[in-house]
Amino acid sequence: MIIIGGENLNLDDFYKILFEGEKVDLNSEALIKVQNNFKFLDDFSKNKVIYGINTCFGPMAQYKISEEDQIALQYNLIRSHAAGSGNTIPDIYVKALMIARLNTFMRGYSGVHKEVVILLKEFINRNIFPKIFEHGGVGASGDLVQLSHLALNLIGEGEICFNGEFRPAKEVFEENKLVPLKVHLREGLAIINGTSCMTGIGMINLIHSKNLLNWAVISASIINEVVESYDDHFSKELNQVKLHEGQNLIAAEMRKMVQSSKLIKKRSDHLYKNNVEVGIIKDKVQEYYSLRCVPQVLGPVYETLKNAEKVLVNEVNSVNDNPIIDKENIDVFHGGNFHGDYVSLEMDKMKIVITKMTMLIERQLNYLYNNKLNEKFPPFANLGTLGLNLGMQAAQFTATSTTAENQTLSNPMYVHSIPNNGDNQDIVSMGTNAALITKKVVENTFEVLAIKFISLLQIIDFMNFKDKLSNSAKELYEEMRLIVPKFVEDAPIYPHIENIKQYLIKKQPNRIK
Repeated sequence: MIIIGGENLNLDDFYKILFEGEKVDLNSEALIKVQNNFKFLDDFSKNKVIYGINTCFGPMAQYKISEEDQIALQYNLIRSHAAGSGNTIPDIYVKALMIARLNTFMRGYSGVHKEVVILLKEFINRNIFPKIFEHGGVGASGDLVQLSHLALNLIGEGEICFNGEFRPAKEVFEENKLVPLKVHLREGLAIINGTSCMTGIGMINLIHSKNLLNWAVISASIINEVVESYDDHFSKELNQVKLHEGQNLIAAEMRKMVQSSKLIKKRSDHLYKNNVEVGIIKDKVQEYYSLRCVPQVLGPVYETLKNAEKVLVNEVNSVNDNPIIDKENIDVFHGGNFHGDYVSLEMDKMKIVITKMTMLIERQLNYLYNNKLNEKFPPFANLGTLGLNLGMQAAQFTATSTTAENQTLSNPMYVHSIPNNGDNQDIVSMGTNAALITKKVVENTFEVLAIKFISLLQIIDFMNFKDKLSNSAKELYEEMRLIVPKFVEDAPIYPHIENIKQYLIKKQPNRIK
């Protein structure tokens, strides 16, 4: 059971709730703080002008609302802003969004009634997923449109995904014996006015990206084995003179991976001790950059993800709505904590480094396929008859086109602010767009990586290298060969790509923290 409120949530907490089925509960002291904060606001707001309680919203905040219209105003806000379009956000990302929003409310600075957090807890634990669309938010004033669809479902309206299908919210509430949320004061604005959509998606992007980095290092180590490369390019001596944490960590991990390999060569054994004749040297003196520069390419990926984790964890444990209800200081503070620039920038940086990772994987794949480069393997990892069989030739088209898509998608959203909302929102973050595009980049990278691993399996079989591999590589080979059998004759490859992709997503080696 993960307790929300009190202690900060971390990435492991999200992983346990989202991927291991852990339930959540509410910290009792934090719940008391939530309710006391609501009572304070209810009393404090009387005879004062408080944004979003007795005023309208955005550029219409200059309109004072009568007391008898205040509740209707909250419902109008929710219904009018449920204006999303496009594809629906997948369930697991919606669940992450709800965890992030619940955690914000449990800080006790949002002025919401305790019914909000209790109902959100039930949605999370019962796997009740609001229908939320990808298109809508500009990421300042928070994820207004996406979170309005959450609010719409919490008040018992719209459609909800439950047990794999969208159904009227009313039916789902009745089936689960739940009571729709009743607006008490400012619940409409509080629910929709924050960064929880972009942050929730960002947390899953980070979980998957860290997983991808592990697999990228593993696959890079294996390709260095199968090409029988020298060990000095990931040696401690070479890398320690470059003072980057990520580079040295990646190099160290590669050394651990290949420690038991019978294929990795010592340069001194082949090029230093022997009297090499003048002319063409049989052994390659240096490997291509995609093999030799793995620590230098993946090191920045590690450091970028490390910083992204710091930013996202800070954001998910922050109070990110407006205004902030501060019972301790007996005040209500207006500002812009809903602005998503921190998350937006990290998502852009994440998709850039994941795209660079994809490019590295694609170049390594090309090296495996191009016999004129490797001078070892058959073209396109083809184990059949050359000229009759085609091997993995078409899979390269898929890997190349998917990598190209990532390159286009890696252009930043962070700098694409467009003023809107009557120029009230005159500079915005586009954080949810950034998070969703990063999600696509991450998914694409798993596909390219799956193609590379299938190709490595084929090459290992062609070279009869299984028993010469490092222990960890041999274990991985045997696991993957249970999913994808060795193939000589041509057959559709797409099921294998999908099966290995799912294996990579679910396996989570977590070697690099």
